Amino acid sequence: MSTHSPTMSSNIYNSNKSSLNPAVVEVALKRYYLPTMYAVIFAVGLLGNITAIGIYLAKLRPWKSNSIIMVNLASADLLYVLSLPFLVFYYGSGGKWTLGNFMCRLVRFGFYFNLYGSILFLTCLSVFRYVAVVHPHRVAHLQEKTWGIVACVAVWSIIAVEITPMLAIITVENQTCLDFASSNQVDVVWWYSWVLTVLGYLLPLVVVVVCYASIMWELAKGPFTKSPCKTRARRLTVLILVVFVVCFLPYHILRAMRIHTRNSMSEHLVNAAYIVSRPVAGLNSFFNLMLYTLAGENFQQAFISLLPWKAWKASAMTHLMDVNSRPSYTDSARSTAATDLATNKQ
Repeated sequence: MSTHSPTMSSNIYNSNKSSLNPAVVEVALKRYYLPTMYAVIFAVGLLGNITAIGIYLAKLRPWKSNSIIMVNLASADLLYVLSLPFLVFYYGSGGKWTLGNFMCRLVRFGFYFNLYGSILFLTCLSVFRYVAVVHPHRVAHLQEKTWGIVACVAVWSIIAVEITPMLAIITVENQTCLDFASSNQVDVVWWYSWVLTVLGYLLPLVVVVVCYASIMWELAKGPFTKSPCKTRARRLTVLILVVFVVCFLPYHILRAMRIHTRNSMSEHLVNAAYIVSRPVAGLNSFFNLMLYTLAGENFQQAFISLLPWKAWKASAMTHLMDVNSRPSYTDSARSTAATDLATNKQ
């Protein structure tokens, strides 16, 4: 008995040690965590974004500028989730890519196209809301469709310029569809990643923070600070800031660390954390679905009209009307330009 105890202890120690090995954790995350997260994002994102686009197309005409931006944001999310089944199959089958270079580049491109597209569309919404709340005398001009079209064309053009060089970096090696940060072109990836981080994330983040700080300051002024419209505007502010901080910030930090720690002692540990951050960045599509429902009463009413049972419709509509017409909130609070535009009723 005593002769076997050291061996058993050694085996247990080695087993525990290997289970905590960052390289082992990295493999486990790719095998189980990534396909699970991508499958959930696909299921919810597909249904949610098709529903949102359908509501805007069928029930919320004519469009204003913000409606056009919302539809383009939902379209970007939809294109992203349509690429996820390929990643679910890839990681779920053990990480062997069999679909060739073109599909590898297309799928990886889809993630970054959505990531920086979402950032820019949310930034556009922030700027539009800032102008509407802080400079309400300009809102009639701002709500024209032309401005929404111009903003969306600009966003798609900027994204194309930012992301297209990635097609030359992403490739398949040893049946592995390499992520951008895992490419062997380390020098190119290093400077390109910083360009994307500064221009694609940090600059929009500064714009969003300044816009919403000004909006919150403006909403805090005057009477009726707790009116439903102002409350909804505050929730929208918090929601977009949460997306920028929770979804986008960890990803950009860990991507930089992943690139800087290649071939180092901490490579596997950092890469494991980076793997966790990738689906989290994709969760912005979940928050975007919440954004549509908070954007205005008309979208909520249109969504309620899609419910299959009349009892559900009646209950939901009664609740919505109750929330937006409580006695403690006067009509004069809603009629102020800043409040009405802060909610951007579609």
